[in-house]
Amino acid sequence: MNGRTPPLGDTGGLWQAVLAAAAGRCQCRGTCGKNHSKDGGRCPVSHGGYARHGTGPVSLLAAPSEPDGLLLPAHRAAALPKRELAAWCPACHDATRRTARAARQATAPAAGPDALF
Repeated sequence: MNGRTPPLGDTGGLWQAVLAAAAGRCQCRGTCGKNHSKDGGRCPVSHGGYARHGTGPVSLLAAPSEPDGLLLPAHRAAALPKRELAAWCPACHDATRRTARAARQATAPAAGPDALF
C-alpha cells in the first residue's frame, strides 16, 4: 500500500482496508450511468492516478457500496463495517448519489413526505 496516505479521520485503518480490498481501484460497475465496457465493466480510475480531463491525482473514497447507502448521513456511513463499503472515485460516487437521490425522490410522493429522511 505504498503511496496511499489515509485521510485524517482514518485512525482505525478502515480506509486503507477498503482500498486494499479494491486493489486501489474504483469499484463502480456502472451505477454511475456509464457502463465502463472498455474497462471490463469496472471503472478504471485508481488511487493516485489521473482522471480524464487533467483534473490532477484522484483520491478514492471509502463509501457505502450500495447506491441507497450513499444517501446516508456521513456519521452513519462512517459507522458501517468494512464489508458494506467500497472504493469510489469522486466522479462515480457523485453520479451514483445523484441517481439514487433522483430515484428516491421519484418514489417519495407515493410514500409520503417523510420518506426522504
